[in-house]
Amino acid sequence: MGMKPYSEDLRWRVVRAVMIGTPRDEVAARFFVSVPTIERWLRLQRETGGLAPKPVPGPPAVKTNALLEALPERLADRADATLEEHCSWWRETAGVGVSTATMSRALRRLEWTRKKRP
Repeated sequence: MGMKPYSEDLRWRVVRAVMIGTPRDEVAARFFVSVPTIERWLRLQRETGGLAPKPVPGPPAVKTNALLEALPERLADRADATLEEHCSWWRETAGVGVSTATMSRALRRLEWTRKKRP
């Protein structure tokens, strides 16, 4: 659970190694990926010309998008609020509950840190 996709940079290094003729089992050992993963990346590169990770499956982030739009104004007013307070505010504002983990991720996506102001 919660596995991050391999970086695009790593994917390209693996694919290039195969393209210059390095045996797949050697490439797998060198980059700590499995041979089936290498095959999948080669196929992806052949079919799409790229190696970008696919979006993580799950419901569309409608809840989070609205939150990300509303948060900057909230942070301007209440920079010192706790995660719990932000969650209560959002429940009252949008009528939708979010967990502190979701709120924390939203703040991180906005690259906002709580201790910004002296």
